[in-house]
Amino acid sequence: MTAPNILLITTDQQRWDTLHCGGNPHIFTPHLNWLADTGVSFTRAYSDCPVCMPARATVMTGMPAYVHGATANTDAEPMRGHDTLPGMLVQAGYQTRAQGKMHFHPMRKKFGFEEMETSYDYYRFMDQYFPGQSGSRHGQGQNELEPIIGTAGTEHTLSRWVVNRSIDFMETRDEERPFFLWTSFSKPHPPFDPSLPFWEIYRGMPMPEAITGDWSASPEKIPPGFMRMSSMLGNGYRFGPEQLQQIRRAYYACISEVDAALGLLFARMRELGLLDNTWIMFTSDHGEMLGDHYMSGKGLFFEGAAHVPMLIRPPGQFDQEALRGNVCNEIVCLQDILPTVLNLADIGEKCPEEAQGFDLREMATGQNKRENLIGVCGDIYAVTSKEWKYHYCAAGNDCLLFNLMDDPEERRDLSKAHPERCKEMHHLLLEELKDYSHLDLNDGQIPIKKALSIEDERRWNSWPGFHSTDVETDMLH
Repeated sequence: MTAPNILLITTDQQRWDTLHCGGNPHIFTPHLNWLADTGVSFTRAYSDCPVCMPARATVMTGMPAYVHGATANTDAEPMRGHDTLPGMLVQAGYQTRAQGKMHFHPMRKKFGFEEMETSYDYYRFMDQYFPGQSGSRHGQGQNELEPIIGTAGTEHTLSRWVVNRSIDFMETRDEERPFFLWTSFSKPHPPFDPSLPFWEIYRGMPMPEAITGDWSASPEKIPPGFMRMSSMLGNGYRFGPEQLQQIRRAYYACISEVDAALGLLFARMRELGLLDNTWIMFTSDHGEMLGDHYMSGKGLFFEGAAHVPMLIRPPGQFDQEALRGNVCNEIVCLQDILPTVLNLADIGEKCPEEAQGFDLREMATGQNKRENLIGVCGDIYAVTSKEWKYHYCAAGNDCLLFNLMDDPEERRDLSKAHPERCKEMHHLLLEELKDYSHLDLNDGQIPIKKALSIEDERRWNSWPGFHSTDVETDMLH
């Protein structure tokens, strides 16, 4: 039997609740709907470290961030010295290509891919053939929430370029080798700058209101350590309801623009006969708080930031019936991608011992399940189970506890009502982390740090994400 092709599609900073097929009546995602209709929807997919570089390293290695060692966007090189997903696939005879945002360090290091074009190559291409017409020339930073219309025409956006180059790979590949293609979009990561036609689609469309709870009735009520990322990225607590509505419209428009580009990709795959022998996987590296609980950005384990969409579509039309239109409510995560892909390629025995994921097909068909998911991101920690989610912030020694079955939007903090539950979940956290010396635990305990006020964080640590298109970087969105 011919080995299947594998297409991994990722977006950047896309929340779990931004799919029309997932129950959001305010957004247009027809092609992601098609993936869900003909594949599996995982309703409880999470990023164990919801920031860009660690999440992508987890995809590449199958290891959670607290194992591979990068729990923040730093110059750490968590993939160096480890087997990577594309590297193992190349050894098995696969042709491999990375297309779009990779956010590796160093930027041009391929880490096992045979071919790679990063987001910065889009800007090189546009400057050469369409000078002055690329995106991100409006002055808005890469972490700011304020909406703005994109400076590139619809056919010249970064999202469209990622798809065009993915199609070019499919058309020019070695047809005697199966392929693994990672098509990686930078959107809907800020700036929220859709091209004008997609902004117009959402003109007048009502948007969901931002979520608040008993612990987040105002920014001042929130434990300050949990507000750090919002003070650094986006300042979500500064916006009123009307502004948040406009921000969400621009965010949704960026997602619809990606979805439309995917329509072109899927159409060309159909014409090339590739849908008959290609597994398609879709997810995001992390979400975006988008004003929920007065927060913005990522780096947190609240549903808006850590809960991501995940879809898998098997090849063909009528086989794999157990996976067609199925919905899986088990806890899955980004580290499940590597073992799934290796098994699809029939090299599951190559899965590294440090990888901690499960085959997503087994999760979807009830053959396996995850009891708890441990998350570490900077000073923020979390334990997520089927029913409960425990958040802990070392900066300020604060915790929050939610019953996700009764309170999926995390509105009611139960930490004071259930101190024994907090203690139990904190113990689970420490037991999982105790063997990793790079985490710098102090006698088995997470060191407590001082939490800065919102004002001090904004004064000393804010980063709007200024980047010139003249500087070579894979962080231009």
